[in-house]
Amino acid sequence: MADVGILGGGLTGLSSALYLAEQGVSVALLEADRIGSGASGRNGGQALQGFAGSMAVVEQAVGPAIARQLWDMSREALALLKQHIARFNIACDLSPGGYVYAALHEGQLAELAQWQQQARQRYGYADLQLLDCNALQAHVGSSRYVGGLYDPNETHLDPWAYTLGLADAAEAAGAKLYEHSPASGWQRDGDGYCIVTPAGQLHCRQLFLATNATALTPQLARHFLPVESFIVATEPLDAGLARSILPSNAAVADCNRVLNYFRLSPDHRLLFGGRAAGTATDRLADTQARMLQVFPQLADAWIEHAWGGRVDVTPHKLPHLGRLPDGTLFAQGFSGHGLALSGLVGKVMAEAMLGRPERLALFERIPQHALPTHLPGFTQAALTLGMAWYQWRDWLDARWHGD
Repeated sequence: MADVGILGGGLTGLSSALYLAEQGVSVALLEADRIGSGASGRNGGQALQGFAGSMAVVEQAVGPAIARQLWDMSREALALLKQHIARFNIACDLSPGGYVYAALHEGQLAELAQWQQQARQRYGYADLQLLDCNALQAHVGSSRYVGGLYDPNETHLDPWAYTLGLADAAEAAGAKLYEHSPASGWQRDGDGYCIVTPAGQLHCRQLFLATNATALTPQLARHFLPVESFIVATEPLDAGLARSILPSNAAVADCNRVLNYFRLSPDHRLLFGGRAAGTATDRLADTQARMLQVFPQLADAWIEHAWGGRVDVTPHKLPHLGRLPDGTLFAQGFSGHGLALSGLVGKVMAEAMLGRPERLALFERIPQHALPTHLPGFTQAALTLGMAWYQWRDWLDARWHGD
């Protein structure tokens, strides 16, 4: 018996377990595989503010007043991640290098300049630095980009090491974590819940689903698409070559809808990733080809590691938080932007379970759009057509702006 049962051993569930345990709440967390085996431990390692959808999308969804509160919470999320690392002495290679949004053409650079102005005037955030082509060379040694936007506060790290460190902190606070414990279902049990696993049953008073891309109910699965992401890591590069491609050790993403992102590891490997399709062999070849478009000087660098996984992407790329009709809490839909945000969301869900649902209510104001995932073949067709549609729009924008 536990006060709270949490399904999912990623950053959302672990953060919630940590916060609850520190408040004296008994917590049992069930993970179907290993802690951090999903997106929390397998992502690109970029810890960012904001959301996968732009703040213009957020404002359109909830209005400017709530958008400002959500932006401030996203900044709190990044600060919370850094606090966790310092407080629990988590060795996860946190970098001070900052983050660059790289523009492939003048249209994207104009959008970055507009966001810099809006961030300062409407959100009180004045730290963004607009970079022309020459200034960008201090961060990215590539001729592919015409400029960019630099955020000195955003960062990158080893996400799996951070996830395991957060798990250790949650256990030390008193949370019980159970790996290889898949939940086959749950039902209301008096004033609480009964969760069924192959090893037995867990009874809890409150239940939180923190499974993200592994949705456990059709009503949750209908609100996102499980988009594949894929990352490669080169062999360790010569230190001089590594410095020449990313001189400031910033993490970088381009501004395309189907984007590339990349950073250096502490042992000078280039980690390069993005959305993927096809077989594992296709993904490896395609990702390496895109890497060489950005850094042709890496033509002789071996790819030593490659991995991928699913990202839960909502139609508007904004998170989906709330309660099911039976009272079960859930959080999903980080859309590839969850490394920092998921930790704050875990805390927000814990606050709701402790009788303080005000911040959850702000996220619940975001309208969500159901998808016909119950139709045979819909999900794969939507992924294939959606990828082609966004790639075509990226190509069209580049042609329009003379790239």
